Amino acid sequence: MEPVSVGLVGAGPWAELAHAPMLKSGPHTRLAGVWARRPEVAARLGVPVYERIEELFEVCEAVAFCVPPGVQADLAERAARAGKALLLEKPLADSLENAERLAGVIAETGVASQMILTMRYARATRDFLAACRSIEPLGGQAISVSGALLGGDFATPWRLERGAILDVAPHVVDLMDAALGTITAVRAHGDPLRWVGLLLEHESGAVSEVSLCQASKDEMQRFVIVGRDGLVTLGHSDDDPLDVVAEEFAQTVRQGGGHELDAQRGLHLQRVLAEAERQLLT
Repeated sequence: MEPVSVGLVGAGPWAELAHAPMLKSGPHTRLAGVWARRPEVAARLGVPVYERIEELFEVCEAVAFCVPPGVQADLAERAARAGKALLLEKPLADSLENAERLAGVIAETGVASQMILTMRYARATRDFLAACRSIEPLGGQAISVSGALLGGDFATPWRLERGAILDVAPHVVDLMDAALGTITAVRAHGDPLRWVGLLLEHESGAVSEVSLCQASKDEMQRFVIVGRDGLVTLGHSDDDPLDVVAEEFAQTVRQGGGHELDAQRGLHLQRVLAEAERQLLT
């Protein structure tokens, strides 16, 4: 299969650490160029830098995004209207309104889309989900603790403003939804910048509990699913799923869409998170 030419929007730390190496390494994709707010930073990625985003669109088949959620919502809409397949970061947007608008444009234009919910591409996660299906799940618990808001390259303005509910919650909520069935209701309490507790109700009748904290010096991540035939656990994994992301995105582009983690999936998660955030702020 001919490598898919992908343009990159954004040149921050995560783009330099993950997106650019993933797209450059091949054999499924090649990095055609980059557009960023600061061209001098983008130049470090070692590919052509374009002054106008429309110029980037002209040299690629697909566009990957590594920018804040509000910026992604606007620029991905422009890329979709230019007919480009989209590799999107989580969350889909900075608000439910913007997520609905972007998902609507993607549906209207018919472009392929795929979300980088990195945990879902890891071999350990896929084994975990397969095991969950074999135990007749009843419910589960998840905890994610880190120091992401204490400083460093990833303590960015949007994370410091919105906290765990917009940053790590998409990963955790997505995994609980995949393990236990579609989430139909959420109850939330706590503080997005300190500790968040979520009680999730699933279409299957299962109930799950989620605890999130990004203000601790220690780190911990653990998922437990309990079923009639036992329980399944998932802890920290050393899997590097980015090669899988690139391979499956290339397949998504060549096949014209159809990935499980598409923009509609991102919109479903955004609806859950928006309701949780509304409860936390009232």
